Amino acid sequence: MSPLSPSLDTIAVTAGRTASGGSLAPPLWTTSTFELGGDVDARRLATTPGEARFYGRHGNPTVAAFEDAVAQMEGAEAALAFASGMGALSAVVLGLCSRGSHIVAARQLYGGARQLLSGPCARFGIDVTFVDATRPGALSEAVEPGRTVLVVAESPANPRLDLVDLDELGAIQGPFTVVDSTFATPFGQRPLAHGVDLVVHSATKAMAGHNDALLGVVCGSRDLVEWLWGFAVLQGAPASPFDAMNGLRGLRTLGVRFRQQTATALALAEALEGLAAVREVRHPGLASHPQADLARRQMQLTGGLVSFEVAGGADAARRFVAALRLVRHAASLGGPETLVCHPASTSHAGLREEELAEAGISGGSVRISCGLEDPADIIDDVRNALRSTALPASPTEPALTATA
Repeated sequence: MSPLSPSLDTIAVTAGRTASGGSLAPPLWTTSTFELGGDVDARRLATTPGEARFYGRHGNPTVAAFEDAVAQMEGAEAALAFASGMGALSAVVLGLCSRGSHIVAARQLYGGARQLLSGPCARFGIDVTFVDATRPGALSEAVEPGRTVLVVAESPANPRLDLVDLDELGAIQGPFTVVDSTFATPFGQRPLAHGVDLVVHSATKAMAGHNDALLGVVCGSRDLVEWLWGFAVLQGAPASPFDAMNGLRGLRTLGVRFRQQTATALALAEALEGLAAVREVRHPGLASHPQADLARRQMQLTGGLVSFEVAGGADAARRFVAALRLVRHAASLGGPETLVCHPASTSHAGLREEELAEAGISGGSVRISCGLEDPADIIDDVRNALRSTALPASPTEPALTATA
């Protein structure tokens, strides 16, 4: 690509330097407030969307640099950062909907997102219809013209890596369309290019990429992001400058990390297929994925996540997790360490049994986020741990416990 049309790798390195001056590393602006001029200047700053030099709840130079970088990577006019991915999604839902609004949502969502839509939304008088978003036409068919305000999907979805047809979603007229693209990152897909209105990320995960930042971000048109900024100032969940600095640092190496994690995840998924100890191995890059054709059409990289069912159910899954030595048991993903997660007791622990069943999550469901260790070491550790699933459980083995 020429300098006039840089590649995504180049954008990741060059974007978000608005507050850097001559520094190659992003400067950290720790202040919560700035000295003001007269009343006229103060009022102008207080009412300017995203103003970075007024008060920390309105904006911050380090946070603005992170927002600018993500917006450029997503091909968006603007972005807005939050203290977490759920902070970003909550701002979208509550900033655009009110009593009497209707939302169409995929069943295949992160557990916290599903709880937000089925809990607080119901209390606030916002109706939500959940559909199987893997079925062609399901999202558009559930739209009620003149009443549906949002259509919300996640692709690839947590934890089973189901996909949503982004072209189909982007073609829906009337409501705003939103995709949680956390698992894909801009290197995997760019939903806005498919006509989707807003893309949301838990930038805590692969974007920041080092398990040391808590961040969310939403990208879209400038008008829509500025509207959400007005709600976000009242919501009071801005990204911290320190986390934004770490997020910006993570973006610089995202392409390199995400390519290796994708290659490792695909190698692990292929190694697991056919083993007697596992059922239904899922990775969007596998030919056996039920939406493999869609993955090839809309994803450039298929990501570092693998999900599967441990034969023998919850007890076998518990033995498998306890037997891992290199792979760590934790609820997050996208960092340099390979992590295993038991969704029913971590990411989706707040869902009812029927909601878990709708999402295809059982006690034997396991999700692995591939890190940057040698792929052969990861595969060996997983294979060795799977051998233990055939053994009787020891009464001294720790149980899988819920984590945040």
